[in-house]
Amino acid sequence: MSGRTHAGARPERTCVGCRERAAKKDLLRIVVIEDTCVPDPRGTLPGRGAYVHPAPVCLDQAVRRRAFTRALRAPGALDTKALRQYVEQTTVADATP
Repeated sequence: MSGRTHAGARPERTCVGCRERAAKKDLLRIVVIEDTCVPDPRGTLPGRGAYVHPAPVCLDQAVRRRAFTRALRAPGALDTKALRQYVEQTTVADATP
């Protein structure tokens, strides 16, 4: 036997904040538009992407480690205000019953 499983392969990505591997659908894709980190929840925006868990903890780690600048190959510092606002809104919406 070939050792292959019959379960379908699912794409995995690594969170740039906590460095844990997770299913692509569980992570939020981030792209750069004019020196600003922009959330790409549908995963359709053009350009290089980085993935992060949509949680403030992972976002804080990624910003502190300057992971977005490295992962997205940006020449300078990136603005993460829009990204932080999006993550906080989705976290509040998920917590509301």
